[in-house]
Amino acid sequence: MNRREFLALLGMIVALPAPALAQPPNAARRLGVLSVTAADDAIGRARSTILVEALAGLGWKERDNLKIDWRSGGGDRARIAQLADELIALKPDILLAIGTPSVEELRRRTTTIPIVFAVVTDPVSQGFVENLAHPGGNITGFTDYDGPLAGKWLEMLTQVTPPVRRVLVVYNPATAPFAPLMLRTIEDAARTLHVTVEPAPVHDAASIGALASRKDGAILVLPDFFTMANRAQLLSVIAQARVPAVFWSRTFVGEGGLMSYSTDSAEQLRRAADYIDRIFRGAQAADLPVQNPTKFELAINLKTAKELGVTLSEGLLAIANDVIE
Repeated sequence: MNRREFLALLGMIVALPAPALAQPPNAARRLGVLSVTAADDAIGRARSTILVEALAGLGWKERDNLKIDWRSGGGDRARIAQLADELIALKPDILLAIGTPSVEELRRRTTTIPIVFAVVTDPVSQGFVENLAHPGGNITGFTDYDGPLAGKWLEMLTQVTPPVRRVLVVYNPATAPFAPLMLRTIEDAARTLHVTVEPAPVHDAASIGALASRKDGAILVLPDFFTMANRAQLLSVIAQARVPAVFWSRTFVGEGGLMSYSTDSAEQLRRAADYIDRIFRGAQAADLPVQNPTKFELAINLKTAKELGVTLSEGLLAIANDVIE
């Protein structure tokens, strides 16, 4: 090729629109997924299925043009850090971080590989992105929390009879660094609702077990993958204490919890698949705005209410998306 032919070819490439420069779906890509939940957990399996189906619908199919490296931390922070090292070593084209600890560990290890997150609370205050509209850097994704949500959890507990006067707020400080933000919202709501709020940090089986002796109020469980990973014990001690409780995920209610008000995490995984597709095709993470949740669901377990000897307001039941009889 002579100089004139080379310059002509270069001019044609420059003139191509951005989509034409993006690699087509049949160009093999690698996606690394780091989740806080355990690989054999029901939630982890469901989320994996949702993600694979969503990506396939966009043209990215495993064993065809997509390799997915799955890593699941099981709620163990040290394990999550180790798995983050493994994923970075595989040099994926994109990383998907499910849960705050996953984002924290991956962002410490790369500023170049695009990271899409899902089920993450307050990414601005945690320093993951500069702002929601223009995240900057290599990170973007979908949050699982909006400001008034924590106050609504507390309000739900005030619609229980016999009336609730004290509420223990349960979370693990190591895996829920955003808890102070939620606690401020809950405390503000408590003054209006005339309820006493008490933080109840947990970090291991013993501290969870100690909740069984707290029979003097209700329990509010904050979004936290530690509590999700240990939900069987948590639900057991709440049942022993025989107190009403509200949770951040529908999963707790399906396994015997009283009620939950939560975002739709399945929707977040589908939306994350869309961002992954767009980045595969040439978009920059810095240019994709972080998006807040758009769908919420209220779930109530009337069987549990009967076992606890409590009743829920007709107004609360009327707006429930899912009622377990």
